[in-house]
Amino acid sequence: MRLGEATSVRKREILEIAAQLFARKGYHGTSIREIGKQAGVLGGSLYHHIQSKDALFVELHSAALDTAAERIEAAIAKVNDPWAKLEAACLTLLEIQADVDSLTFPLMNDFREVPPDVRLQLIARRDKFEDLFRALIESLPLSKDIDRSVYRNLLLSQLNTAAYWYRPGRLTIEEIGRQIVRIFRHERSEC
Repeated sequence: MRLGEATSVRKREILEIAAQLFARKGYHGTSIREIGKQAGVLGGSLYHHIQSKDALFVELHSAALDTAAERIEAAIAKVNDPWAKLEAACLTLLEIQADVDSLTFPLMNDFREVPPDVRLQLIARRDKFEDLFRALIESLPLSKDIDRSVYRNLLLSQLNTAAYWYRPGRLTIEEIGRQIVRIFRHERSEC
């Protein structure tokens, strides 16, 4: 996960510890006291590095989305065809979501537990991230009767929830990603 370049080494350590705790225990299961304890920082001293638990969670969520966007942008830069770009973006997001060691997945998807004002900040940041997919879907040669917003939401829902049901075995993450894109492209296999 990409953290700000101006971040001090100590703050970076605290952010990484906090991200791991949020990923493992969720928003409510993680306390500032526990973050401080894991980081070896006393409670009051921790506030020298962070504003609040809410601000910390928003910062980590934004860093997770920035990292995902950078990876997706790098993947789509390698191709020109609109469908190939969508496939590259989908495969990259699916890889991020299915990576068991990724801190990005839990931080990108934990909206239920946070206070309403934090949720609004997370949603606004998520919407900005989804602009990447809006642009990709806008460039697709879809039928005029397909609502692109519905299309995008359904596609992202599939990609964002695949990690909940995916188990290594019959198909790889890449194969599942390609299947999802084929379904959304309405491709039929040759019989």
